Amino acid sequence: MARSRKSGRPIDTKGRQPHFLPVHLFSYHDGVLHCEGVNLEELADQTGTPAYVYSAETIRGNFRRLDAALKPLDHLICYAVKANSNLAVLDLLRREGAGFDIVSEGELFRVQRAGGDPAKCTFAGVAKTADEITAALRAGIHSFNVESEPELERINDIAGSLGLKAPIAVRVNPDVDAKTHKYISTGKSLNKFGIGLDRAAEVYARAAELPHLHLRGVQTHIGSQILEPEPFAEAAAKLVPLVESLRDSYGIEFFSIGGGVGIVYDPALASGDPAWWQSADHPRRITPEDYAAAIVPILQPLGLRILFEPGRFMVGNAGVLLSTVQYVKTNPAKTFTIVDAGMNDLIRPALYEGYHEVVPLRQTGREPAVMDVVGPVCESGDFFAQDREVPPLAENDRIALMSAGAYGFVMASNYNSRPLLPEVLVEGEKWTVVRQRQTLEDLVQGESIP
Repeated sequence: MARSRKSGRPIDTKGRQPHFLPVHLFSYHDGVLHCEGVNLEELADQTGTPAYVYSAETIRGNFRRLDAALKPLDHLICYAVKANSNLAVLDLLRREGAGFDIVSEGELFRVQRAGGDPAKCTFAGVAKTADEITAALRAGIHSFNVESEPELERINDIAGSLGLKAPIAVRVNPDVDAKTHKYISTGKSLNKFGIGLDRAAEVYARAAELPHLHLRGVQTHIGSQILEPEPFAEAAAKLVPLVESLRDSYGIEFFSIGGGVGIVYDPALASGDPAWWQSADHPRRITPEDYAAAIVPILQPLGLRILFEPGRFMVGNAGVLLSTVQYVKTNPAKTFTIVDAGMNDLIRPALYEGYHEVVPLRQTGREPAVMDVVGPVCESGDFFAQDREVPPLAENDRIALMSAGAYGFVMASNYNSRPLLPEVLVEGEKWTVVRQRQTLEDLVQGESIP
């Protein structure tokens, strides 16, 4: 653990708020990037790079803001563990009162190890195995989000063999265009998820005939990284008549409308003026208050508990990936700034051209220049920025890849036999390594030569 001197209110060297989104606590003080009260240059000196760093107060603030916006509803926020599953992050949210949205037995294990209550867990996913269903039933989860009729049959059979009744909610696909990337759209009829709205009543009727199922709720989820409230309102409105019918026929207890509230990755869509940030003419920005204003009037008359399953919104802007420049390579066509983080550490840019702002840890005053920021992995897809204006960087300069708290470490791999990175949690002026960096010995753990 290390400490930094108190930063006070972070401002940049020109005396104004930096252009970072005012939804996180990363900003410059005396020309050096800080996370809350911690100097990230000093932190990097001790942890080495690459390394993930998370702001606890940003996560806590995001949860509290969403929770407050949804106060008119009887609700439970079930954090989507797949976004960032570090035990320290799960523990932080557990202490705030969160439930959890899980998609595997491993995520259930993590929640329990972090002290989470399985009775506040929803279990999603299109391919739950018999072992996973058994483990979840024995743990006493809140509900399965059921994706298909064969899954209903499997859950019923396993619950019967255990002498239990399985709580279920069928995931209903409302065929709503979430206007997001095709890889993270889940609510249209062409996606692999859920049961079509036109068949949902029939599937519930069949589920009601299965003796070992408890019809507990209805679930939907239309996609991820949605930046406008209208798709959420459209999906909720389309499903309300079905939910009312199921409430009256089967006594269902809850309606889960999933997650999907997006964050802004590109600072070109933001401004340094917090008042402007909150103004009505802000482009492509959805706040918890916007979200609640769109859906609360639709959902409140149901008189049911409403479940929410946010992931990225809670942790996305709360994390950065620290990296160090190794080489600057210039040819007649391009400048390549080569850093020690790679696509195996943060795959979003390679996987679906995800944007991450590239920020020097120490301000230089240099005018931005067009360059590619790339990693060391032997793939042309190993990049973090292409043809982007970035302040010129030199060997041994350090950078932060912003908004890396969601779908960062959790999607990392050992490709090119590169060890997994450490994760660091910052709280005020203190920081703690909450996952150790893998060693080379860790890379071959469990392997053998016959």
